[in-house]
Amino acid sequence: MYVVPDQSGRTAVVTGANSGTGLEAARRLAAAGAHVILAVRDAGKGDRAAAGLRARHPGSVEVRVLDLADLASVEKFVVGLADLPHVDLLLNNAGVMAPPERFETVDGFELQLGTNFLGPFALTNRLLPQLLAAPAPRVVTMSSVAAHWGRIRTHDLHWTTHYGPQRAYGQSKLADLYLARHLAAVADQRGWELLSAAAHPGFTRTNLQTAGASLGGRTPRRSLLDLPLVPVQDPPQGAEPMLFAATSPDAQRGAYYGPSGALSLVGPTGPAWLSRRMRDARAAAWLWDAAERMTGTGLPGR
Repeated sequence: MYVVPDQSGRTAVVTGANSGTGLEAARRLAAAGAHVILAVRDAGKGDRAAAGLRARHPGSVEVRVLDLADLASVEKFVVGLADLPHVDLLLNNAGVMAPPERFETVDGFELQLGTNFLGPFALTNRLLPQLLAAPAPRVVTMSSVAAHWGRIRTHDLHWTTHYGPQRAYGQSKLADLYLARHLAAVADQRGWELLSAAAHPGFTRTNLQTAGASLGGRTPRRSLLDLPLVPVQDPPQGAEPMLFAATSPDAQRGAYYGPSGALSLVGPTGPAWLSRRMRDARAAAWLWDAAERMTGTGLPGR
C-alpha cells in the first residue's frame, strides 16, 4: 500500500471526491495533513462524504460545488477559491463513462468530452495562477486504459454523427492524457515548478461503470465487473496511481502511472505504457488549441 508522505500545510482540490477513487484520494490526503477541498456536483453527497472524513480528520476538509459539465460552474468555483493564497494540488479525477446515447453539456459539448476533458481543461487553466503561486504545485489528470482505443475525432469532436459510447469515452480519456502531457511540456518550456502527470486506476470497482450507463433511464448492461476472469480491484488500490503522481518525490513530470499487475488492470503502481499515439505531441498541441477556443480559457501570461 502506497503511503502518502506528509502533506501538512498543503491545499488539495479533488474533483469527484464524494465517492470511489476521488473519496479515497481525499481521505488519504487529509490523513497526511492536507487541507482537502471536495469539488463535487452534488452538495448533499459531498457533505455526507465530508462528514465521514471529518470524523477522523477534524477541520481538514470542506465541500465546494463544481459541475464540470458547465463552464459557468467551473468559473464560479475558481472565483470562490480567491480567498486561498495558493493551491498546491489539483486532482482531475471526476468523470462519466459510456452513456448509451449521446447527451450534451449545457455548453453544447458531447457529455463525455465536456465532463472528462473540457471541464477539467478549463478548471486547470483557471487555477494555474494559484497553482503557480505554490512552492511545488502538481496537477494530476485521470486517464484510463480506454485511452488505448481512443482516437481524436478531429472532424467531429462532439460525435454529432455515429455516436459510439465506448469510442467517445476512449477519445475523452486520450484527451485527458494529452492535457497532462502538453501541460508538462509547457511547464518545462516556461521553467515552471509545476509537475503535471497522468494516471489511470486500472479496473477499479466504483460506480463509474454503472452511473453513465444508466443515464436516460436505461438499465445498465452486464458490466465487465461481473465477469469472473477479469481482474478487478477496489478504490484503495485504484486511487494509488493518482496519489503517487500527486505526492511521491519519485513522480516525474509528464509521466503516466497505473497498476503494474495483471493486464495493467490491478496491482501496485508503476509507469504505464504509452503507445505512439499517446505520445503524439503534435496531436496534443492541436487539441489544446481547440480546447482553448471551445472553453474560452488559456494559459496565464498569453
